[in-house]
Amino acid sequence: MSLPKDLRYSEEHEWVKEEGSKVRIGITDFAQSELGDIVFVELPEVGEEVEADEPFGSVESVKTVSELYAPLSGKVVEINEELEDSPEFVNESPYEKAWMVIVEPSDSSEMEQLMSAEQYEEMIDED
Repeated sequence: MSLPKDLRYSEEHEWVKEEGSKVRIGITDFAQSELGDIVFVELPEVGEEVEADEPFGSVESVKTVSELYAPLSGKVVEINEELEDSPEFVNESPYEKAWMVIVEPSDSSEMEQLMSAEQYEEMIDED
């Protein structure tokens, strides 16, 4: 399982990458492997506000539909439109091709509440 050290992680299995004043968000390798083959990704509209720990979209696999939970609050400034035609990117490349949204955070202190790669790994090892 891949777990990049430069990212932060949420308890709901999303990853967050800081990019200046914005953050890129996706789901972890662990999450995609638990879900199985992803067949559809539903994302918010550009301009929508997302709330920390609230659903902002969903991923549908052959097994189930799972909500995507925002790891922090802010405004969606970009979505990964490629996932509409290529949802399999979530399985193939969860950290590169399959980012979901780019958000302008409204409260930068929320970043500090997210887990490091080591903390996230401990959490999934306990499950």
